[in-house]
Amino acid sequence: MKILLTGSNGQLGWELMNQSKAFGFEMKGVDLPQLDISDSVQVRDIVADYRPSLVINAAAYTSVDGAETEKDLAFIVNRDSPAHLAQLCSNEGIPLIHFSTDYVFNGNKKNPYKETDPASPLNIYGQSKLEGEINIRSTLKEHIIFRTSWLYGIYGHNFVKTMLGLGRERKSIQVVKDQYGSPTSTNDLSEAVLTIVSKIQNRNNIEWGTYHYCGQGITSWHGFAKAIFDIAKHITSLKIKHVEPVSSDAFASKATRPDFSALDCQRIKKHFGIHTKSWRQSLEIMINRLFNEQ
Repeated sequence: MKILLTGSNGQLGWELMNQSKAFGFEMKGVDLPQLDISDSVQVRDIVADYRPSLVINAAAYTSVDGAETEKDLAFIVNRDSPAHLAQLCSNEGIPLIHFSTDYVFNGNKKNPYKETDPASPLNIYGQSKLEGEINIRSTLKEHIIFRTSWLYGIYGHNFVKTMLGLGRERKSIQVVKDQYGSPTSTNDLSEAVLTIVSKIQNRNNIEWGTYHYCGQGITSWHGFAKAIFDIAKHITSLKIKHVEPVSSDAFASKATRPDFSALDCQRIKKHFGIHTKSWRQSLEIMINRLFNEQ
């Protein structure tokens, strides 16, 4: 199966490329400067040249705070580009897999969000991703949208690698205690995505639509940071001695984030038999892999 992957230089795109060989897929990865996802002519030409059986769009504007000041760019990449891509896929009869975020929700719920819960973003990033979802749904029947959360992996920039860097440099840090969600490994998400691609390839009866996928369990950013250091201290030298839990009010940020954004992943289990994995176990695998591969 020939797959075109946009955003191949991102942390998720890199992992999808890395795992695709094990699944036996022929995957062509494209990203800046080769492809600007917002340039519909470039996208059309690459699709026409490669003639994929499936498109996976992992390209996105992901800076939550940056989107508050770069609003136009966030909407071009996260709303308009998926719309153009979905229209192209519709014209060519190609299924599309796309990624969205837990930040489409406002955090007022106290139990994990289901796919059917109403979306109400608190920030520009979440709104731009939501409008991208809406454009895909209205244009292309054969689509799967993965909503995920707190993504991290061995490649690229993410919270885990930031914490490890701070842990080597500082004895004490402050981390937000009052925002809750589910950390998700790019390794796990990529495996779930490619498992579904296999089912599409085998022409299984696919239930198209939106699915939630995240690590199993819920924690705060503070709990996430503590787990990172608890695992890493057995592998590498750290200066960190104290992780102080603080209110989100202690940090000045341009974007408002939901207090609670854990996702209910029962639908992907029901339709595809995909079970989510413990976020802490996956974190331990990632940290060990990170140091083993350095």
